Amino acid sequence: MPELPEVETVVRSLKSIAGRKILNAEFRKPRVLQGDADQSAEFLRGRKIRVVERYGKFIVFRLAPSGFLIVHLGMTGKLLMDSPLTKHSHVIFTLARGVLQYEDSRQFGRVEVCEELPKRVTKLGPDALDIDLATFVDLVRKRKTRMKALLLNQEFVRGLGNIYADETLFRAGIHPLAVGSRLKRARIERLYEAIREVLNEAIASKGSSISDYVDSDGNRGSFQDHHRVYQRTGKPCVVCGKPIKRTLVAQRGTHFCATCQKR
Repeated sequence: MPELPEVETVVRSLKSIAGRKILNAEFRKPRVLQGDADQSAEFLRGRKIRVVERYGKFIVFRLAPSGFLIVHLGMTGKLLMDSPLTKHSHVIFTLARGVLQYEDSRQFGRVEVCEELPKRVTKLGPDALDIDLATFVDLVRKRKTRMKALLLNQEFVRGLGNIYADETLFRAGIHPLAVGSRLKRARIERLYEAIREVLNEAIASKGSSISDYVDSDGNRGSFQDHHRVYQRTGKPCVVCGKPIKRTLVAQRGTHFCATCQKR
């Protein structure tokens, strides 16, 4: 599933469409739409895209004179600009200049049109790249939760997912089963820095293309070439040389080094 770096990359690749008017919207698959197709299309027609921004893992189009178009890419969703349509092109936005499509082979993503941001978006925690150190330390210390599960909780901080939770915990030397409230301040501070380091490095590499992820121009990211633990089960740790292990935490495959990462 695309996470903060991938979503940020898509948003940046769509910056040029700010200011364009939506001439028409066609919803071909009711499953990917949160709401009524006819009403959503009618709402969008004639509205202008003010700005495209990221809110955690959501892509938010702020519209003028009002309203929002919200996209969650799910596992295989793509927002593609001026690309050939396929059988998986489930939503088509005809703009004043160009065509933006939402393509999703597995249909786990969602598109929503609304006047106000829905509660499921606004209730999310602070952004993983915007939260300040003091707040982050305080939030971790209050949680008697395994760190991997905590980082996956979007109401704790928004934007992290399976890939970057594994990578940041490794970078910080923290075991995925470590309990937040038991961590010393210095280790929490190191995790805070690791989150910022890993996410910014991944954004610079335009994200991790594990399977279907591409930006709006169809370009793949390259940060998968720099993963240190994610999906490297059995391979030698880049630090100590011991085999990377895999376990389940919060029902998610979790990769770590039992030697370098301490509880």
